[in-house]
Formats: sequence, C-alpha cells, structure tokens
Amino acid sequence: MNINICKDAADLGKKAATQAAAYLNEVIGKNGYARIVLSTGSSQFETLSALIESDVDWSKVEMFHLDEYVGLPESHIASFRKYLKERFISKINLLDYHLVDGNPDSIPELTRLLREKDVDLGLIGIGENGHIAFNDPPADFDTKEAYIVVNLDDACKNQQVGEGWFPTIDDVPKQAISMTVYQILKCKKIITCVPHEVKAKAIYATLNNEISNMVPATMLRTHPDWSLYIDENSAKLIK
Repeated sequence: MNINICKDAADLGKKAATQAAAYLNEVIGKNGYARIVLSTGSSQFETLSALIESDVDWSKVEMFHLDEYVGLPESHIASFRKYLKERFISKINLLDYHLVDGNPDSIPELTRLLREKDVDLGLIGIGENGHIAFNDPPADFDTKEAYIVVNLDDACKNQQVGEGWFPTIDDVPKQAISMTVYQILKCKKIITCVPHEVKAKAIYATLNNEISNMVPATMLRTHPDWSLYIDENSAKLIK
C-alpha cells in the first residue's frame, strides 16, 4: 500500500496520472499492449484530464469500465458511457473499448471480453459510503462473477444527487451493473484517486476499519500493488 497526500484535486490528478502513464508505458513496452479499467464520477475529473495529456500510445490500450445504471439511456447526463465518451474516449485513439451498457443481458459477453486477458491497471475510486464501483455495503465479497446487478443504497443515491447527476434521490435508478470486488482485485495494479472533503470519512474508514463488506473499499488493502492518492481535504481525518 502506497499512500500519497497531495495539495488539492489538481495536484492529485497530475501525480496519479504520472504514475498511471509510466506503468502503462512499461506494460506496453513489455507486452505490446495494455488493458485498463476506469472509474467515473466527479472525483475522477482531474485524473482523467491529466491522463489524456500524458505521453501514452493509446492505440495500444484497451479500455473497460466499472459500472452503469440499469436502464439509463446514454443521453442522460449521469450515464457513465456518456461521461467516458466525452471526457476520455473521444480525446484519444484507443485500441478498443468496451462499455457497460446498462442491460443485464450484456453481462455474459462483457465478461467474456474482459477475461480474455489480464487487466493491467485499474483506476478505482471510492464512494462516500465506502463503495468501490457500485458495490454498496453490504457488498458481495463471495461472488466470483465479473459483473453483477446490484441494488443502490440511499447513501450512494444521495452522493449522485449531491454531485449534480440527478435532481432528487427518487430520480436515481434503483439498480446498476457493477464490476464485482473480486474482479476489481484481479487488476495487476490499482491506483485509487479520492479528492474532496466529502470523502474524508470514507478514507478514514478504508484505512482504519477492519476489512469488511460494510466498507467495501477496505478490500483494496489486500491488493499487492495498491496506490492511494488523496488530497489535503479527503485526508483531514487521518494522521
């Protein structure tokens, strides 16, 4: 575990992107290609912006992502497909990309594609309730599936409203398709970017609580190559 406390979200994004780009270049140099998994949300804005400006041969990178609301059209402001196309995919030239489309029937094919080869790098955020992807507490730590349909808890829904993706909690979909905790931990390297004061309690719990499905992000501590990037605001509760 490698903890990096940065000045602010912009500083965090630059430093995390530097590490991510260096690792991708290392993998590309060794294998001729690299595979990544991306998370979304407002906490990832700065990291993705810095990453697309990095010196990486994106034509040798294949991308997957973590989750999507069940049944939400791509045209909706909260769609993670829309988010990634606008903020990442359209700005670089990827080898290939595979998006979670919000239809549970697509899970078997998405799983097949994901598991064709190892995933080299996961950029994995942490939610205000301690979730990773949409694995809200109590998260399923037992499943060995790659993606599952999950029920979103109220804390998760309130975060989505607070970030401006939905007008009220009743407008947030009740379910999502999420990469599982098991599958996330299969990434060879994980870089977690968590700026902003609203994440301070989640960061404290992630680093100090016993490993538990009530704080799903605690499982990241079991990964052999995990780097956590936090800023002064999200780090305010830790020593």
